[in-house]
Amino acid sequence: MVFVAKNLSFAVQQSEILKNVSVHIQEREFVGLIGPNGSGKSTLLKNMYRMLQPQDGEVFLFNENIYKQPAKEIAKQLAVVGQETPVLFEFTVKDLVAMGRTPHKRLMEVDTREDIAIVEQSMQQAGVLHLSERSFSSLSGGEKKRVIVARALAQQAKVMVLDEPTNHLDIQHQLQLMDLIQSLPITVIVALHDLNIAATYCDKIYVLKDGEIVAYGTPFEVLTPSLLQRVFGVHAEVSVHPVTKKPHIFYISEQFL
Repeated sequence: MVFVAKNLSFAVQQSEILKNVSVHIQEREFVGLIGPNGSGKSTLLKNMYRMLQPQDGEVFLFNENIYKQPAKEIAKQLAVVGQETPVLFEFTVKDLVAMGRTPHKRLMEVDTREDIAIVEQSMQQAGVLHLSERSFSSLSGGEKKRVIVARALAQQAKVMVLDEPTNHLDIQHQLQLMDLIQSLPITVIVALHDLNIAATYCDKIYVLKDGEIVAYGTPFEVLTPSLLQRVFGVHAEVSVHPVTKKPHIFYISEQFL
């Protein structure tokens, strides 16, 4: 296994947010994390990439406990695209994306030709090369998201964690971003709200509710009308998309039942 969380429990002021959660991700798997608001998706990811530390449980990246490894070594292997990425100083897009090269460099080492080429390629892949000289703070929410993805690409990590990466993006850029991530020869774990996007792109899906894993499997195994009713409280029909051959969910309003 490439990325493993074992029996994670996390609480804030006596309120349990994660309850004995385990996740196992194999090399180059594209794994989705879905669940209602407040189910624990973001908290689980933050525990897995060391922004939070669980009260119980362990996380292993390439068989190494991430809580016992230097942050720089973890950053060589693991890239993160969070929901919110505050930038406290004025940076151009190009300078911000170049920060993705930091784990691979010594203190005060200048960018090499290879670094510059990787940064440019990452911006091109994420569709932000034309913004390279713009100030990050001047960008729209969707543009900022794509710049942060470009920075993660510049890390050239073998594992990428993304928390709601399609937020703030229009439909075209949602699909372009998901196509890009799926095309990378890396392991991916991504929290998603859009269940049809999860169905289209994920190899496996974990379903969280009230801080616990309640289902795991392929999109066909997980995204069933009964589970959607039990976990999300919605009525739905699930069919096979004629083009993608993946599950496609049709939601049904209460007024039509």
